[in-house]
Amino acid sequence: MGENFNYELKKIGDIAIFKLNEKRFDSTIAGFVKGEFTILLHTEDVRKLIIDLSEVDYCDSSGLSSILLAFRILQSNEGHIRLASPTKNVKTLIDISQLNRVLTICNTVNEAIKDLEAV
Repeated sequence: MGENFNYELKKIGDIAIFKLNEKRFDSTIAGFVKGEFTILLHTEDVRKLIIDLSEVDYCDSSGLSSILLAFRILQSNEGHIRLASPTKNVKTLIDISQLNRVLTICNTVNEAIKDLEAV
């Protein structure tokens, strides 16, 4: 449980699943999410991360910036990231910003787990 935002973190084998339990992923929480990603990816040696966006109805550029931070950290450590279950609004934003070219998007968390188990 974050100080200023609600999330769940669980691990299945070597895969960390970060589920954001917030309706809005915007500048009010993006800094806290970046902090959590930084701690998780630098101190816990996570190489495979799934970000579950199933609860997020609204995301703005600062939310995407948090996701990209995690992507860059993982990329520099030869890690992998998957976005799972984005809502229609969030998926549209990802498509418009063309982040779907660098981020793999899966329809479900289980699909993302299977995908990461194969790498």
